[in-house]
Amino acid sequence: MYDQLCSWDNLLWAYRRASKGKRGQSPAALFEHRLEDNLLQLQRELQTQTYRPGAYHSFYIHEPKRRLISAAPFRDRVAHHALCQLIEPRFERSFIADSYANRVGKGTHRALDRCQEFARRFRYVLPCDVKQFFPSIDHAILRETLTRKFEDDAVRWLVDQILASGVGVLAEEYTPVYFPGDDLFAVNRPRGLPIGNLTSQFWANCYLNPFDHFVKRDLRCAGYLRYVDDFLLFADDKHALWEWRAALVERLARVRLTIHTHAAQVRPTETGIPFLGFTVFPTHRLLKRRKGIAFQRKWRGLLCAYIQGKISLAQLNACTQGWVNHVRYGDTWGLRRALFRTTIADSQE
Repeated sequence: MYDQLCSWDNLLWAYRRASKGKRGQSPAALFEHRLEDNLLQLQRELQTQTYRPGAYHSFYIHEPKRRLISAAPFRDRVAHHALCQLIEPRFERSFIADSYANRVGKGTHRALDRCQEFARRFRYVLPCDVKQFFPSIDHAILRETLTRKFEDDAVRWLVDQILASGVGVLAEEYTPVYFPGDDLFAVNRPRGLPIGNLTSQFWANCYLNPFDHFVKRDLRCAGYLRYVDDFLLFADDKHALWEWRAALVERLARVRLTIHTHAAQVRPTETGIPFLGFTVFPTHRLLKRRKGIAFQRKWRGLLCAYIQGKISLAQLNACTQGWVNHVRYGDTWGLRRALFRTTIADSQE
């Protein structure tokens, strides 16, 4: 398996995936300038197990909420793609159908469709999200989950290298939580997956995959779906949902995770379900108000930049079309018409 990972064809494929949409950016362009030499050097380091990940470049984003994004050097991103290309199929077969994040043929829009389908079928919903999910992921538990699927020691070595490179990156984003049986040194356990790595997105699904099966098999919840750390449980009996809430809190504690208990409240589906930037009703979907306000502010800035000649019409159009293509999955025609009409009118004054 590791020989296949280090093969020229796999590394070249990984480069193409890592550079997709980024060839105009400096890190990808520099790597491509001496592509053959760089790939051969990466191949030698992987084959001799002398490969060491580089330092992360970290920055904050503030939409939808403040998050620390940590970007690995481009050559490390190539290694991440090469690894995921081989191990992802082994896990994909074990994932439940209603896990929608970072999977081929899934995504946010299909998750919204499934949420609305469940809202029509069931009377009540329990919405939950994990508190500080990526900073809380425990390396020892994740490593055990990952290595259970393959026995190649060299692949395990590469997993360890990538895990070790992320230790401490999200340390300031994590609020220490003690679980039953912990000693005073539990806070020093290696944890955290840098948000921005391909491996982090994929491993997050692996980490919660046993929890998904617990909800489906042990709790026998027929209406369940998850997108990264946001998940919904549906039922016609609200007392069953309250019992499941206690069970899932206990189950998540086994993997050292907690949920936002104040938001995990059973509610009727007819009152609307906040999920992935929308409020989903059995009959329609509305964009969350703060999402519309955030884009309005962003688009005004882009429009001013275009008028001043700082960006091209193609750049303005690409941003606009990207947002429209997302929000058209809700009942947003009136919102879009009013937003663009008002913003254009303001810019002409």
